[in-house]
Amino acid sequence: MKQTPRPPRPRPPQRTRRKPAPPPAEPRLIALNKPFDVLTQFTDGDGRTTLRDFVSVPGVYPAGRLDRDSEGLLLLTNDGRLQARITDPKHKLPKTYWVQVEGEPSEQQLAQLRAGPVLNDGPTRPAEVELIDEPALWPRNPPVRFRKSVPTRWLAITIREGRNRQVRRMTAAVGLPTLRLVRVRIGDWSLGDLQPGQWRELPSAG
Repeated sequence: MKQTPRPPRPRPPQRTRRKPAPPPAEPRLIALNKPFDVLTQFTDGDGRTTLRDFVSVPGVYPAGRLDRDSEGLLLLTNDGRLQARITDPKHKLPKTYWVQVEGEPSEQQLAQLRAGPVLNDGPTRPAEVELIDEPALWPRNPPVRFRKSVPTRWLAITIREGRNRQVRRMTAAVGLPTLRLVRVRIGDWSLGDLQPGQWRELPSAG
């Protein structure tokens, strides 16, 4: 019995590659010290505080995220290529955070953080972690809630990936809950002496 030949499968339509947008005529890169309880976006339908309350520069947008309950360095740009270079994990741009944790970190806990603890979405990459003295920071509003019977310490943690709430999840995974988190560096760009809500234009836009 002869089999009826199957008709050829239709080829899926080829996707046309989108051409990258040309660089802006005037590339801009801005460093903002994002305050606590501020959303990393310019609009919000619920009336919460956003970047619009601090940055009035038209055409710029965040290069990456910083959680609402985190503080510190946020980069904004109008250059899509620079934004991709800052945020794309393949570039492994180091990001450094000062992290106040609850408890006295043991050498074992520090070693676990450096090795990369396993989270519910898989193991993290190795991180640079060191104990530091309490940094001279602005008061947080509202203040961090402390438990008088439990000590706190500060860590400098540098990671090269950007999962959701990664640093907080890493410290929690080794038994050191994060109380306060301040990002102080992204690649070669640092927070410097910016106070909460202040921003400055950076000389190099890449």
